[in-house]
Amino acid sequence: MRVLLASIVLFLLQGVAWAQEQAFTNRSTELKERGAADARTLNTLSENTAVKVLERGGGWTRVEAGGQQGWVRVFHLRFPVVAETGKSSGLSSLTSVFGGGRERERQATIATTGIRGLSTEELKNASPDKEALRRMQSYRADKPSAERFAREGKLAESSVDYEGGRR
Repeated sequence: MRVLLASIVLFLLQGVAWAQEQAFTNRSTELKERGAADARTLNTLSENTAVKVLERGGGWTRVEAGGQQGWVRVFHLRFPVVAETGKSSGLSSLTSVFGGGRERERQATIATTGIRGLSTEELKNASPDKEALRRMQSYRADKPSAERFAREGKLAESSVDYEGGRR
């Protein structure tokens, strides 16, 4: 009985790991040779193309699509998750995998993205562009303007948990 239960758990965990590696393009996007905007374009992936995530690096993700590997912008990907509707126990979740549970599952799309900052090497080799900084600062909005924009656009504040805690 223990071996059967352990086998079932391993089977389910493999499915979860695979699901975390699966993504879809959320728009037509270029498959690049490396993770950079000026890199050679290998192919163009149409919207809703299924890709397998191989590696993440900054704002880019290395993927495999149609037997070809390359890099796409992380913002051009969506990662589907399965969300359970209603409240269920661990046993009903387990039995629902085999069609025995009463709970139904539905697909939900959650788009969260984290992009790392510059590496230590990139910071050491950085050369500030004071004119670019001045231009960038001229685009900033003050807090009352930003709040007014959010109200008019009916935007709502939300928090997203991440592995290291809450930000």
